[in-house]
Amino acid sequence: MDRIKTAVLFGGQSSEHIVSCMSAVNVIRQIDREKYDLLLIGITEDGRWLRTDCVEDIESGAWREGTVRAVILPDAQKGCALIQDGERQWEEKIDVVFPVLHGLYGEDGTIQGLLEMARIPYVGCGVLSSAVSMDKLYTKIIAKDLGVCQAAYEPVYREELEAAQAVVERIEKRFAYPVFVKPSNAGSSRGITRAENRAQLEAGLKEAARHDRKLLVEEFIAGREVECAVFGGGSREPEASGVGEILAAAQFYDFEAKYFNEDSRTVVDPELPGNAAEQIRRTAVNIFKAVDGYGLARVDFFVRDDGRIVFNEINTMPGFTAISMYPMLWEARGISKARLVDMLLEHGLKRWENANDERSSDNDQRHPCDG
Repeated sequence: MDRIKTAVLFGGQSSEHIVSCMSAVNVIRQIDREKYDLLLIGITEDGRWLRTDCVEDIESGAWREGTVRAVILPDAQKGCALIQDGERQWEEKIDVVFPVLHGLYGEDGTIQGLLEMARIPYVGCGVLSSAVSMDKLYTKIIAKDLGVCQAAYEPVYREELEAAQAVVERIEKRFAYPVFVKPSNAGSSRGITRAENRAQLEAGLKEAARHDRKLLVEEFIAGREVECAVFGGGSREPEASGVGEILAAAQFYDFEAKYFNEDSRTVVDPELPGNAAEQIRRTAVNIFKAVDGYGLARVDFFVRDDGRIVFNEINTMPGFTAISMYPMLWEARGISKARLVDMLLEHGLKRWENANDERSSDNDQRHPCDG
């Protein structure tokens, strides 16, 4: 049997570029090389698409100095990768893509749209679910419609900051300090700040506006930070893992605390009050379904002392670094990282097969106006 040609996309043009590279290294090392034939394509921060054959070069960053270009091309049947090495160029078929890309231009529906146009199966959520889940404001609108408890928030747009004083006064009328200021479209806590006073709020709004034109100011929620992994979608009923708790070595779980502070810890299956753990698992699946999730997502919550849960956000391409919660939670359920990666690739291919079956069925049906 021919091996399944699998393109792994990593890097990207978001503020989470380095995290994507870290995740990709771990994903690549878990892929069964007897079953999958790999094509590694990195996207530099300035938008160049480069092929590399060495996972160690991804780890070291040397891949960014490469000269072999690789781009994905659409085709009437199925897309491929066009490889260009100097004056030589050739095409390589692609059976499935694992877009290990976090944040803008990777987790927000843009790369998913490219792959849909190229007719190439891929791992993870589709265009709509990726886009609405990446946008914290629209995720909150969907969660509100579900009746899910979440932090109160005030949307702010970058152009409003020309009259920053009015924005600050509006926020202060609604919330007591502290508050959290977030870009609506960003991940790994990039651009998020905690404001204890007016000066910090003004600085936080400016920082968030560096990452997105749409911002959120949220009330402070006193509670434990927990996360839940979801897998499934389509013909496979989504299922939730257990719960993991974040013990941040900082005032909140910011970028540095997540990836570079060894004092930050994660605890799988912590003891939570009441039936909070089961509520989290059930709510995580409901939110995943509400955004039309497919493949994978990590859903984040707070747990108050009285056991009430508060939804925080959903991530449709969660980290796969050595310390990331998504694979850790499934490992605690007996699913190894290698098996999890294989399940995700198989599930991506399955969606494409199901979609093609539906297209064939539609083509077989006569239109009622055809006579």
